[in-house]
Amino acid sequence: MRRLLIIEDDEDLRKALKMSLKQQGYAIETAATGPKGLEKARAGEHDLIILDLMLPGMDGLSLVRALRQTSQTPVLMLTARSAEMDKIIGLESGADDYLTKPFSLGELVARIRALLRRTRPAPAPQADRLVSGDLTLNLITRRVTLRGQRLSMSPKEFSLLAELMRNEGAVLSRDLLLAQVWGYDYAGATRTVDVHIRWLREKIEEDPSHPRYIQTVRGVGYRFEGPVGEGEGDEERAIRDE
Repeated sequence: MRRLLIIEDDEDLRKALKMSLKQQGYAIETAATGPKGLEKARAGEHDLIILDLMLPGMDGLSLVRALRQTSQTPVLMLTARSAEMDKIIGLESGADDYLTKPFSLGELVARIRALLRRTRPAPAPQADRLVSGDLTLNLITRRVTLRGQRLSMSPKEFSLLAELMRNEGAVLSRDLLLAQVWGYDYAGATRTVDVHIRWLREKIEEDPSHPRYIQTVRGVGYRFEGPVGEGEGDEERAIRDE
């Protein structure tokens, strides 16, 4: 079980994150202040640290700089600040990723999984393909098959489907998909994601108007469901900075 440390002074948010991430299968430890968070980060063996920028006793930037003197544990920084310079400072201070409040649980989980993949690659026998029910995506040959039949896909369709399948069960926002598939410097509209989702559904869904694999989460984005997915179409609760 992967171990996460949440350093967040907002008690309601800290408890909500702990409960939600425990339901995702993670072991969770928490701290409410900068000094206590640094103490726990240095004393424990964590796979990832979720760190608020504004903390009592020691701010998040100072904490991550101190942590980087002895540890390379991935750090996901949370903040209500959205200015580009704040993000740059956070990343250059040693954070590995940056998430602005408010955010959805699905996007948080997707970013956690992405950071954990960088530190512990998938086992070799499964590293070359993604499988969900009758759908198989081969990352080496870039081929997609459904019930043994090969599907024709554009490079962007393939990359979009791969990103969704890698994060099965998590809600991915349109902005996140746009950044992951088209690149952070892409200047196009998020409508591009919707168009490619529609094309994917036409290829992989038995009934594109009632999709089984790619679910729409209204107002947030999309979720890829495996063959036993439940709660199709339920909107993820947004976690907000109060």
